[in-house]
Amino acid sequence: MTTFHELLDELMKNYENPQDLMGENGLLKALTKALEERALEGEMTDHLGYEKRSPEADKSGNSRNGYSGKTLKTPKENLQIEVPRDRNRRFSPSWWA
Repeated sequence: MTTFHELLDELMKNYENPQDLMGENGLLKALTKALEERALEGEMTDHLGYEKRSPEADKSGNSRNGYSGKTLKTPKENLQIEVPRDRNRRFSPSWWA
């Protein structure tokens, strides 16, 4: 099993300067975006009650319906993320409450 530090080492293997980590296209921004979008996908799965690409989607009466762009305001900067949508338009991420 890969440890957290081994994972960080792998992510930072091409590190050459602080911009690679903290810059406009740096690792921190990419990780923040990926973590947020992954959490949203998990919330959508919980909301719908079945996993992505599950055959249950055909019988549910509601299913995934693409993504909408959203600007997430972080303490450091604004971040463009993709928020999943459902056909019935009832999905509301917990952090929007």
